[in-house]
Amino acid sequence: MSPNKENKKAITVGIFLFIGIAIFLLGVFTLGGQRKTFVKSFQLNVVFDDIQGLKVGNNVWFSGVKVGLIKKIEFYGTSQVKVTLNVEEEAHKYIHKDAKASISSDGLIGNKIVVIDGGSPKFPFVEDGDKLAVNTTLSTDDIMKTLQVNNKNLNDITRDFKLLASNLVEGKGTLGALLTDQQVADNFKAIVKNLETTTASTNRMAMQLNSFSTKLNTKGGLADELLTDTVVFARLRSSVDELQKTAASTAKMTANLDHASGQLTKSDNAVGILLNDPKTAEQVKTLMNNLETSSKKLDDNMEALQHNFLLRGFFKKKAKEEAKQ
Repeated sequence: MSPNKENKKAITVGIFLFIGIAIFLLGVFTLGGQRKTFVKSFQLNVVFDDIQGLKVGNNVWFSGVKVGLIKKIEFYGTSQVKVTLNVEEEAHKYIHKDAKASISSDGLIGNKIVVIDGGSPKFPFVEDGDKLAVNTTLSTDDIMKTLQVNNKNLNDITRDFKLLASNLVEGKGTLGALLTDQQVADNFKAIVKNLETTTASTNRMAMQLNSFSTKLNTKGGLADELLTDTVVFARLRSSVDELQKTAASTAKMTANLDHASGQLTKSDNAVGILLNDPKTAEQVKTLMNNLETSSKKLDDNMEALQHNFLLRGFFKKKAKEEAKQ
């Protein structure tokens, strides 16, 4: 073999070897970049009761961003599992000591992942080796169990509705009678109509009461004054008391007048005798005539005495004294 051919073969082998090494290095750096092997990180620990199929190498997410990987899984205590998280340093300034971790899925049927919430800003940031609390959430198995229970309940409800519909069609029960018995249906319609009439009457009465109450509340009205002005109310009460007293006095006076009128019809008193005894009335008339006659005669006698020369001076003197007074 000539030297030229050997050199050409060596160059070809060197080129392929260089390309292979380049591809290998590119793969290493690519894989390392995806798994963030060369990124500075710190570790956090979480203790789960059930890791739900979590594996080493699964992702750790924070606020929807991949921030690390699961480094180690080991049993802890009697039946728990301790998961060590490898979290990149860049996320250190966002995760607080009260942060919690939970297990979720990367998509509907994807790999299991660990999700970290940030916690409260009033707490300090986590440190390397800290243990995070667990945020308890429903697992897929729990969801499936719940769905199974709900499915059973739905079947029971469907069966009950089927039985109810059958009874309605056959006219069983009150609702069945309403659907199948025309007389019952007519009675029910009449009841509903009566209820509508009663409701309308009640509404009208409520409106009238509202209008009446509005009038009562009219400022300055008589009802408003009577209801709100204590002075007017006191005067009104005083007037009612006076009216009661007047009514009592009137009743008493009426009773007295009735008693007096009753006495006028009797003959055991002077007025009754004068009104009811003709003989006594005639005697009274005669007495009055006699008194009138005697008075006239007395006047005549007095006139005669005034003209008598023996008594004329006396009467003149008396007349002068009366004139002076």
